[in-house]
Amino acid sequence: MDVNSMPTAEVQISPRLVRQLLADQHPDLAGHDIEVLANGWDNTVCRLGDAYLVRLPRRAASAGLALNEQRWLPDLAGHLPLPVPAPVHIGVPGRGYPWAWSVVPYLPGEIAARTQPADPGAAAVALGEFLAALHLPAPADAPTNPSRGIPLAGRTAGVMSQLPHLDDPSERATAMRVWESATATPAWGGPPVWLHGDLHPANILVDRGRVGAVIDFGDVTAGDPATDLAVAWMLLPTPQRAEFRRVYGRADDGTWARARGWALALALVFLTHSADNPLMAGIGRRALDAVLEEGRVSR
Repeated sequence: MDVNSMPTAEVQISPRLVRQLLADQHPDLAGHDIEVLANGWDNTVCRLGDAYLVRLPRRAASAGLALNEQRWLPDLAGHLPLPVPAPVHIGVPGRGYPWAWSVVPYLPGEIAARTQPADPGAAAVALGEFLAALHLPAPADAPTNPSRGIPLAGRTAGVMSQLPHLDDPSERATAMRVWESATATPAWGGPPVWLHGDLHPANILVDRGRVGAVIDFGDVTAGDPATDLAVAWMLLPTPQRAEFRRVYGRADDGTWARARGWALALALVFLTHSADNPLMAGIGRRALDAVLEEGRVSR
């Protein structure tokens, strides 16, 4: 299939720049070792000594996401059953760097996209409990997101533009059936609930074989819980998806169908925008295969 690259960074972020920002704003942290760990779609993440990470937006479109994390994640963290990287220090523009940035705690583990949980059943329980705790009604001033938490039909244009990139005609046909079935279900009728907004295996940490933390809340928003439930097709084998749904406890048939639709929509995004990111392409391929397998069985 034809694929595109990740969004281009609009600023150059180096350990030297991070050290300068820390020296100006948090001098007690400036003496720690600094190492660039990752350049994602939205943020550059640097290791800061043994205890911290520094998260800096790498493009203007993600600058507001950092502000959302800073505003809301400390409040949400208190009632969640897994650790999350709530900011412990806030940074402001400086040294030519134009946006807010954060110092967050370092959470141990390897991302689930590289290290699968040793026990998928335990992972299903951990993630089901986590989302059940997170998915509470959100306040009226919760962040909005134009592409996450919205009615599933709002993703139709993107899905239709990306489906032709699948090389296999049978995959395209099955994916189309899945999408039509998912979008035919009633829209979410409950109150908007808190959502992670970008829950996939690169934002889940596995520590000593178990799900240990959930990271990267830049897309935190409110809306349809099906958005987050899509993680079941990205990470869990078929039997454990059923266990995840049971533990979560609030996914009726319509919500579950929309969740599978969200998994398809996100899989296509990952596959068509990850030419230079095999990790995200792999997440997309796994999710697509899981969705299509179910689509063939339910035909």
